[in-house]
Amino acid sequence: MKKGILTFVFVPKVEHPWFDEVHKGAQMQAKLLSKQLGINVIIDYQTPKKADVSEQNKILEEAAATNPAGIALDPVDYDGSRAIIEEIMKSGIPVILFDAPAPEGSGLSSIGNDFSDQARLAAQSLAKDVGYKGKVAVMQGFPSAPNHAERYQAHLETLAQYPDIEVIDGGIDNDSVQEAQSQASAVIAENPDLVGYLNCDACAAGIAAAVEEAGKRGQIKIYSMDSLIEILEYIKTGTISATSATNPQMQGSMSVLMMWQAHNGVEIPKAVDTGIAYIDSTNVDDWIELMGGTSN
Repeated sequence: MKKGILTFVFVPKVEHPWFDEVHKGAQMQAKLLSKQLGINVIIDYQTPKKADVSEQNKILEEAAATNPAGIALDPVDYDGSRAIIEEIMKSGIPVILFDAPAPEGSGLSSIGNDFSDQARLAAQSLAKDVGYKGKVAVMQGFPSAPNHAERYQAHLETLAQYPDIEVIDGGIDNDSVQEAQSQASAVIAENPDLVGYLNCDACAAGIAAAVEEAGKRGQIKIYSMDSLIEILEYIKTGTISATSATNPQMQGSMSVLMMWQAHNGVEIPKAVDTGIAYIDSTNVDDWIELMGGTSN
């Protein structure tokens, strides 16, 4: 590290607008720290082109070679990255996880929210909306991602409580809005009696586009994850009924603070919960304004 400069590296799963919001939060906190500490705090944001554990590990290795003050990681597959994470930590570089739970025994700290509660909230809301009966599709995100896996299992466990709801495979979007749209289009075509759709990541705009293409706005209820402006706009038009949202900017901000503390030898919490917001037609205008859009 150069004198008077602190560099914190962020390695998300993949290029995605949700991670852009994390980056914004990190940049805001870095600017504040720079002012308060009188040094240059830099965010080195390194994004894999695709959600691939090998590519993510390569980025981690190259980032560690620059000896940053800390690395914040959203793992594609923790087990597949365990060895490189442990090696980085042994070298004295703090590693924290964001948007993912810290595996038991890993010694890592994590920033995020209760992903199971987030999914249960969405699934319970959808079930009530469809009268606790009918065919509901559940789309996976990137199956090996810990947060996506937690949400998926919570969706299935929640819907299993309602005997008149039939759960079907909603596809796998691999953290891609385009794949979500393609997968949802196929599922909708094969299931003309579909009444609901759940997903496990911030790609519900793809499902919404597929629903609109099929002319089934209002007929297929979508309860999504997260608060990207595209998702909020679909809530505004009624294509998405509601979303159970994380706070990506806060995750970015808190990641910087925790890396800075760890870099200075301060003991940091094992988990920081940034909370869950429920967004529907009653409060979507406020969220659109918060996310930088316009409210009409």
